[in-house]
Amino acid sequence: MKPPSTFVHHPRKLAAGLLSVALAFSVGACSSTASTSNSGSATATSTATSQTITDQLGHQVTVPTQIDRIADSWPAHTEVLMTLGAGDKIVATANTPKSLPWMFYIQPSLNNAIVTTAQNFNTESLAQKNPDIFFMSPGNANADKIQSMGIPTVQLNFTTYDQMKQTMSITGNILGGDAPARATKFNDNLDQTLASTKKVSDTIPASQKPKVLHIQSFNPLQVDGSDTIIDQWINAAGGVNAAASISGNQKPVSMEQIISWNPDVIIVGDGLPATVNTIETDSAWSTVNAVKNKKVLLDPTGVFHWDRYSPEAVLQIPWAAKTLHPDLFSNIDMVKEVQDYYQNFLNYNLTADQANLILAGEPPASSSASASASGH
Repeated sequence: MKPPSTFVHHPRKLAAGLLSVALAFSVGACSSTASTSNSGSATATSTATSQTITDQLGHQVTVPTQIDRIADSWPAHTEVLMTLGAGDKIVATANTPKSLPWMFYIQPSLNNAIVTTAQNFNTESLAQKNPDIFFMSPGNANADKIQSMGIPTVQLNFTTYDQMKQTMSITGNILGGDAPARATKFNDNLDQTLASTKKVSDTIPASQKPKVLHIQSFNPLQVDGSDTIIDQWINAAGGVNAAASISGNQKPVSMEQIISWNPDVIIVGDGLPATVNTIETDSAWSTVNAVKNKKVLLDPTGVFHWDRYSPEAVLQIPWAAKTLHPDLFSNIDMVKEVQDYYQNFLNYNLTADQANLILAGEPPASSSASASASGH
């Protein structure tokens, strides 16, 4: 797998006002026809070919109302597009089959897309793909380059569940068609999942909530603190973020600090299976409760990483709840949860074996051809 830093492109923290940004639309570049009735009054019909939206940086961007070709350099946003039914419209992506094999397995049309991650990516290749729109996260070094090519550039990002819902809604409204309804369906499911989980976890006494450390990178050693989506799912699942005293994502930390936190559970993210074995066998970690009690776990990875900034973060909530409190959440069948999610939001029928591979953080097996897809 690629090191996590290569496919998690987001700022440490969005401005506090992000959530208040409204999506604004206006009609532009219209063609119209007029007809005169018998009474002499004129009526007009107009067909909008563009609309102006406000992205999450407050930029007003004029985009086409008909979008058939999409470029996207924000890795997690690719699954947003897939969730909204636009995966087959992606002509440029920041992801690769090596970094996210399930993404390309579920959406094989991505194999025909060009890669947009490098700062000096081939603009001629991008121009040949002729995208109608370019999605990127704020602070992308290619923003000026893309805009100079005349491609409408929309900057979106999320570091909390509320911002995730906003990103889903904005993207859905840009895409049109059934995408807004898909966005609403996803957002409602997220709200319901959080509410049903917290209904149980909120009753857990503080003394029974384990300290959970989420490791985002092992070399260098980086963890996720408060004011993050990681902190949100840890708390929703009935845990306490061991790194809550640190604010933000991907924060460097010393081994001494981790030993002083002494987490009860360590969850290793971003597809780093070798890290689990290293932590379990390295004497430097031997005094940590999570190691002593064999509670060092690898986070699931599907189309994107569950622990971070993608739609599948909604699956992280029940998985973490059952992982931390198996008795209280014994009714959760994670294989079924994964299968239902992929069917309802990605139009893909996973086998139980495939769902188990995702839960184990493993790539699709070569014998996975038995799965059936709909809508692709």
